[in-house]
Amino acid sequence: MRMNHYLRLALILGTLPLCARAIDNSDCFGCHEDKSLTKKDAAGKTVILFVDAAKYATSTHASNTCTSCHTDITEVPHPDKFIARPVTCATCHTNAVQSYTSGPHGLARKAGNTNAATCADCHGKHDVIPARMSASPLSHDQLMTTCGKCHTQAVGIFKDSIHGKALARGIRDAPTCTDCHSDHQMSSLKTASVLKVAVDVCSRCHASERFNARNNLSSDRVTTFFASYHGMSAKLGSSQSANCVSCHGAHNVLPSSDPKSSVNKANMVNTCRKCHPEANENFSFGKIHLDETSVASTGDRLNWWIRHIYILMIVGVIGGMLGHNILVFRRKIQALWSRKERTVIRMTRSQRYQHFFLLTSFSALAITGFALVYPDSWLHYLMGSSETVRRVGHRAAAAVMMALAVYHTIYIIRAKEGRKLVKDIFPCPQDVLDVIGNLRYLIFPRAPKPAFGRFSYGEKAEYWAVVWGTLIMGLTGLIIMFKMQITAWAPRWVIDVAITIHYYEAILAVLAIIVWHFYHVIFDPDVYPINTACLDGRMPEHLYHEEHALDTETLAAAEGEEAKETPPTANS
Repeated sequence: MRMNHYLRLALILGTLPLCARAIDNSDCFGCHEDKSLTKKDAAGKTVILFVDAAKYATSTHASNTCTSCHTDITEVPHPDKFIARPVTCATCHTNAVQSYTSGPHGLARKAGNTNAATCADCHGKHDVIPARMSASPLSHDQLMTTCGKCHTQAVGIFKDSIHGKALARGIRDAPTCTDCHSDHQMSSLKTASVLKVAVDVCSRCHASERFNARNNLSSDRVTTFFASYHGMSAKLGSSQSANCVSCHGAHNVLPSSDPKSSVNKANMVNTCRKCHPEANENFSFGKIHLDETSVASTGDRLNWWIRHIYILMIVGVIGGMLGHNILVFRRKIQALWSRKERTVIRMTRSQRYQHFFLLTSFSALAITGFALVYPDSWLHYLMGSSETVRRVGHRAAAAVMMALAVYHTIYIIRAKEGRKLVKDIFPCPQDVLDVIGNLRYLIFPRAPKPAFGRFSYGEKAEYWAVVWGTLIMGLTGLIIMFKMQITAWAPRWVIDVAITIHYYEAILAVLAIIVWHFYHVIFDPDVYPINTACLDGRMPEHLYHEEHALDTETLAAAEGEEAKETPPTANS
């Protein structure tokens, strides 16, 4: 009796491997190769269950098993009344499915629209092949037919357009549905911004020089649009401005020579009236793509002459005004220099030379540096839009500034006036008290004005900021310049961090010069139009006494010089 139990147990254990055997594709094709195999779904619709084994063998998924996708199938044949779950493509194609679910098709399915396209509707089911293959429903030649299964009206209109006809002729550059609407996310352009349509859709082809040359199209359609009122207002974020689609249409784009085109002369009035209800025929003939070089019509030629006459007038009138004011400025500076009270020696000749080289190298660095970051700005055009001029100019200016830094270091170590400069400009605890006292004076009307020595706290901060900025910009600049050598022993992010520091330190330095330094040496009412100390080293004694009353040594020297220059009177 016990032996029978052992025999039964052995029989059960021996048959387990057979029961647990993985389902092979041949198990599935045994039934699903039957072309007559069908079933009724919940709605009573006949569902074809036939799978062509030959097509599956040539598909992208040929290396997969059936149960790789149909993971809920565990028994062959299936149990009675078994209903397979829909396949989840996200198991392998996560990113594509995420894009799909956020697009109009996926959102429509989520809202309960069972007619909205699924992965299988576009890619196929058991016969999925890469889109690069001509037989794929997503290939360049087949995609319009695939989309047309649902979007019949749009595709019908598109076929008659210039794009659709070019596509039918086999022109590879001709756009198809996904070129404008993207792939899985399928952007709806009805609610897209004006700028998105112009930049992200139409300009992708029509701004390409290679595309335009290859297809014998005008190369300026995008640039002349953005030079027009419509284009400029679009770049400024207008939601009402017209874009390419507003005039040319979307699926029904036709050449202007076609009588059905929305930009044909006979139809332009109606096209303009979509935005300008009172538009008449003369209004509709206005320039939409603004081309200032065109002389094709009488109006163009008249505009060309008026434009150039005005340019000559602007150069002549404004140039004359500028020249006149330069002469006035020169005469006033001469008068300012000739005043006898300018007896205080604020900057020595060496210091003035150093200031000049700092001024010129800093300005050159700022202009050439920001021309790289902002290639569409006037700074870039100032250098003839030349990358070589910008690069060589930037490095030459950097070399001048670094040489100046070395010279200044030697100067403050070896020269007597240099050592005194560092001593007088070095920060001290009194500077903190001066900041507090000066803020009280600036805020409260009755607070006393504090007295400063040779250098105020602001001048000290400015000097040491230049020292700090020169070190930071010099170090990061060298790292950027010798990036190949640096990355031979340091990680690549060192270069990225150096670029970030270099850029933002440059912004900080330029803004500090404009906001702080320019005010004190140009726009301060006491020195306007300019503090001439940077030119000849001198400034008025009364102004120096007001700003640096505690520097008795310099004031005494100025009084001694004034006494030497004053001629004796008859009573002396």
